[in-house]
Amino acid sequence: MPLFTNPDAELCKFVAKVSYEAGIRVFEFASRTDNAPEVFTALRKYADEYLPELIIGVGTIITVKDAQKYLALGAEFIVAPMLSEEVGKFCRENDIFWCPGASTLSEIVRAHDLGADLVKIFPAETLGGPAFIKAIKAPCPWINVMPTGGVTTAEENLKGWFATGISCVGIGSNLFSKDILASPEKTKERVVTLLETIKKVRNA
Repeated sequence: MPLFTNPDAELCKFVAKVSYEAGIRVFEFASRTDNAPEVFTALRKYADEYLPELIIGVGTIITVKDAQKYLALGAEFIVAPMLSEEVGKFCRENDIFWCPGASTLSEIVRAHDLGADLVKIFPAETLGGPAFIKAIKAPCPWINVMPTGGVTTAEENLKGWFATGISCVGIGSNLFSKDILASPEKTKERVVTLLETIKKVRNA
């Protein structure tokens, strides 16, 4: 799942558009700037008009207040860097997809027990990379996890992650680097290549 954030609404629209054209249908907008609500509102409106099949959620959600705000603005799922039982309860009550962050086996199992649809393992590379994921999946293979942090577009990197039985990966700055964003063609090519590589390693 690609994730992106920027205070420039036009750049966010551009990234979403190019990702959509490349085949992406789920997109995470990270709420990390002061004007993030305004940027998301513009992105949501743009997607509704021009990217009809794109599912857009919001990441870096820390509090219930934040979750309430973005749900009202049209967020279709909630992602967090950590586990908040209050946010989880809010998402369940409002029937919204919830992906909290976790960094220990206890947190991961707790998130699952609280109703998490997907658990974000963050920061995945710092925690031990694929070896860590493999270790936590061994006793709990039924839990859907998404490593974020340290995931790159390189085939060997992706192969290592997907070999552990993960559901998907979260990838941001490595996919949308400044040099790539300077060219629509390069950005689209980068996303297309990523999707093709993921398909390849999944079927390996």
